[in-house]
Order: sequence, then C-alpha cells, then structure tokens
Amino acid sequence: MDAGEPADRPESRERSDRLVHDRSAALPRLREIMRRLRAPDGCPWDREQDFRSIAPYTIEEACEVAEAIEREDWRALRDELGDLLLQVVYHAEIAEERGLFGFDDVARASADKMLRRHPHVFGERPGAAPVPAESVSWEAIKAAERAETGERRDSALDGVPAGMPGLARAAKLTREAAKVGFDWPEAAAVLDKLAEETAELVEARERLSADAVEEEFGDLLFVMANLGRHLGADPEAAIRRTNAKFERRFREVERRLRAAGRAPGEADLAEMDAHWDAVKAEEKAEARRGRRGL
Repeated sequence: MDAGEPADRPESRERSDRLVHDRSAALPRLREIMRRLRAPDGCPWDREQDFRSIAPYTIEEACEVAEAIEREDWRALRDELGDLLLQVVYHAEIAEERGLFGFDDVARASADKMLRRHPHVFGERPGAAPVPAESVSWEAIKAAERAETGERRDSALDGVPAGMPGLARAAKLTREAAKVGFDWPEAAAVLDKLAEETAELVEARERLSADAVEEEFGDLLFVMANLGRHLGADPEAAIRRTNAKFERRFREVERRLRAAGRAPGEADLAEMDAHWDAVKAEEKAEARRGRRGL
C-alpha cells in the first residue's frame, strides 16, 4: 500500500486482502495485517492504541522472549519473537500514520548503525579495508553518533532507559557509573556494602516507618544488582531462574500433597517443608547424576 493511500478504497482493499493472505511474503504480510487492523473499519481496540498504551506490551513481550530462552523452549521462542516483532511493526505503523517515520526507516537505521559500529568487519567506508577489532571503541563510536545528531548528555546516566525492569536498570546504572570510575574495585567491597545495607534494613524494620523499610529494602536490592554485575551474573536472568525453580518445586509439593489426599491449605508448614526438602534433594541428586553422565 502506498503511503497516504486511503485504506477503504476498493482497489486498495483488494490489494491489501491479497497481500494479507499471501503466506510467501511474511514481513509485508504482517505489516499489511497491522494496517488493516488500524484502518477506519479495522479493529476498534487496535485503532485506539498509541505509543504509550502499547509500550507495556512491548516490555512484556521482550520478557517472554527471555523466559522462552531460559526454558530452552525453541518453539515458544519462535512464537515470542513473532510477538515482539509485532510490537515493532505496531509502533512503526503508528509512527507512519503520524508522518514521523516508517518501518523501512526503522530497519534502515538499525542496519546503518550496525555498519557504523562494526568497522572492524565492514570497513569505515565502502571498499575500505576492515580495521582490527582491538582498535574499535564501541563507546567512542556511540559518542561520535551522538555528536553527529546533536544529542546532548549532561550525565553518564542519560542513556539508561527509565522503562527497564528495576533490577536490570539498577545493574545498567551502576555499569554506566563505573565507566567514569564510580565503582567499587572488587566484589568483596560490594559484599561488605551488602552486609551494611542488610543491617540497616533490620534496623528500619524494628524502628522506622513502612516507607523507610521500603527505601532500605530498595537499597539492598540495588546493591544486589551491583554485586551481580561484579560477579558476571545478570540480575534479571538470575531472578527469573530462581522464580522458575521456586515454582517448579512448589508445584511438586502441591502434587505430592494431592497424591496423599490433602490440599496445600490442609497441610501445616512442617509437612510442606518436609516435601520441599525432599524435592530439593531429589533435584540435586538428579543434577549430580547428569553431570556424571549417568
């Protein structure tokens, strides 16, 4: 469909319908489906959405991609990547409707950025010999890009998106601060800070308001995210992994209680703890057998 062509013209509708049902042209088909959904006679819900209302779904889909990877569920990963791609198409369609930019501009900008940021692969200019990888400064290239576009940064933290998940943003904030020298020299120093923040949380819980407790708890989480960075452990990936482990074990506790003719609400903590410890021990034994190749 040509830019600006009314979606409800008969010839335009006919061409649109042909493309929507053409399974050989995957990306154009997806884009045309989005256009039809946003057309005057399209889906009422899709038509009323804007950048802000769609943004939470974009974050959610990215998290579901990460979850599929964590589970090593490759079919789910395919589907979740499709859902994430739909979010890109959605935002680009809204932008095109407003005359801001289109999907091709998004793809072109991404491709151009990859070329600029990998001169050791593609060369500084067409036909130029690739430069050695060790001479490439990613940060210097990004700084040059900002200077070219006139983007001004008053703080080393200006490039950290506010919409990131909390723990991931905490790790990125500390990573950006570390680039200008504001960092602990080693993980041991972060562990000392962790002990300090834990003590402050205990004190706040005993003597201060709920607001103060929340603040101290936030400080503790922030230090934990920083510790993860020092240890080379991504905090979001770590908590997703632990969440999955807790869910897996708790569901098995529930299953064992049901097998014994009892609902979880009918069991006391000691009984549930006994099942939990058994499930945990069995998982660890299975993991040891797997490492031995048994």
